[in-house]
Amino acid sequence: MAALVGDRQNLVVATETPETRYARSGEYSIAYQVVGDGDLDLVYIPGFASNLEVFWEEPAYSRFLHRLASFRRLILMDRLGTGLSDRLPPNQASTYEQRMDDIGAVMDAVGSEQAALLGWSEGAPLCATFAATYPQRTTALVMYGGMPRFIRDDDYPWGVAPDEMDQFIEAIPSTWGRDEELLRLWAPSVADQPGPRRWWARYARLAASPGSATALMRMLRELDVRDILPAIRVPTLIVHRTGDTLIRVDHARHMAEHIPGARLVELPGDDHLWWFGDQDAIVDEIEEFLTGERSAPPVDRVLATVMFTDIVGSTERAAELGDGRWRELLERHEAIVRKQLERHRGREVKTTGDGFLATFDGPARAIGCARAIVDTVQPLGIEIRAGLHTGELEMMNGDVGGIAVHTGARVSARAEAGEVLVSSTVKDLVAGSGIEFRDRGSHELKGVPGEWRVYAVS
Repeated sequence: MAALVGDRQNLVVATETPETRYARSGEYSIAYQVVGDGDLDLVYIPGFASNLEVFWEEPAYSRFLHRLASFRRLILMDRLGTGLSDRLPPNQASTYEQRMDDIGAVMDAVGSEQAALLGWSEGAPLCATFAATYPQRTTALVMYGGMPRFIRDDDYPWGVAPDEMDQFIEAIPSTWGRDEELLRLWAPSVADQPGPRRWWARYARLAASPGSATALMRMLRELDVRDILPAIRVPTLIVHRTGDTLIRVDHARHMAEHIPGARLVELPGDDHLWWFGDQDAIVDEIEEFLTGERSAPPVDRVLATVMFTDIVGSTERAAELGDGRWRELLERHEAIVRKQLERHRGREVKTTGDGFLATFDGPARAIGCARAIVDTVQPLGIEIRAGLHTGELEMMNGDVGGIAVHTGARVSARAEAGEVLVSSTVKDLVAGSGIEFRDRGSHELKGVPGEWRVYAVS
């Protein structure tokens, strides 16, 4: 089970995925997870499609969810037709009535009589409808990046133009889960970072099939819950980034004007994906609204294994091949590395010209990935070296930093062609795994205090 380690001022996030369970809602099974053990409950409803287990593969999302779970028992679910829940026939989406039944079924399964509801994006109007329909089960309502209606109309000028929505829907069968550039609309602050780009495309593919996505988008096109807003009688917080590139802040202002007593908080930022950018500013508002106080912001550190790779003699090889052939070789090399990262649950942080920086939630998987990369690039006529170290990484909006990253880079620099070199920390953590090593002695690593013993993977 995923857990928080340490106090709130010195937070370390464990990366293990929480257990996925199933609740029965009518004839369907709805996937859910529970994180934390607070006395009060918070049900989180994500956007129109989700996948519970892919949430945790993106460190920024994992951190975001752990912060929520630090002050409430957090209940997550994939709605019917998406993620790990039962799927529906092609081009069919569940009704709002069914979706509200699914929320109730998950709450019943975890023994939650009442809960605060947290809706993001299209999950916001669903939570609003549930709160208005079942106020006896709703202690509070929080909406981020939400909207009561998605399409523009004569009396609602802030939505998406109908023809633009239709063009997007028509393109889904050929582009769904393949267009990494789509992240630029959802989270421009990380749109040029390869790790978030690849995760977002993978998330889309595993959250919904093209047929399901088409049905959900058609449902979203018809969405309009404006009439139910005045019927909401529970404490309500609406949070929105003023520069949101996908859902304009005017949607939030409209909801705040029509929900009795609603509180609106506008924050700076352009990302619609709220775990990117300044997520603490958002979670702070939610925590204060639900608990009456804000805790000190956590130090953002994750225990992980960092891997550096690079092509040996890349400068000479590039000069030998010329720009065009070298670029083609690099693209083939990158495709091989990314395939191995996916197989071994690695997360690409960034490319470094002729190499990669990646992280793993286990050192044995990192070693297996590094060895596989060394072996599988050989037919390309190139040699790879890799360096690994396990330690606390500082998470920095998609990038990583800290002494552990510097240590991994220095270990990698000492590796020979075709070699996977690891720190003594990595070697000790995989004791009993059957992985064998050759002692490569003690070394001073530039910029890293002390002497470090390093080992080559046999």
